[in-house]
Amino acid sequence: QVQLVESGGGLVQAGDSLRVSCTASGRTLSRPAMGWFRQAPGKEREFVATISWSGGITAYADSVKGRFTISRDNAKNTTFLQMNSLKSEDTAVYYCAAGPVVTRTARDYAYWGQGTQVTVSS
Repeated sequence: QVQLVESGGGLVQAGDSLRVSCTASGRTLSRPAMGWFRQAPGKEREFVATISWSGGITAYADSVKGRFTISRDNAKNTTFLQMNSLKSEDTAVYYCAAGPVVTRTARDYAYWGQGTQVTVSS
């Protein structure tokens, strides 16, 4: 079983930066792709970013492109989401997920963390 634990969320002001992390433990997948998703109150979970095992392939939602950067440190089993120029509409619970392929589709990820709250005040 794979465990994913997110950390680094918090309350920031619009325009600030924040980095959230996701650390994997347990029986890890072989060369997993990692993804970040978010869910705001009253809304469905939406794709934010994804990264391949090597880090050579990344993809972003249009709403965060140019502001957010996904990266990973495989030696530490940790994936990061650097969020810059935060907006109030970025407020959500942020989830990391692990799966066999790079994809924007939530159902293709096999393992999920419990989420970390990011709140951006305007």
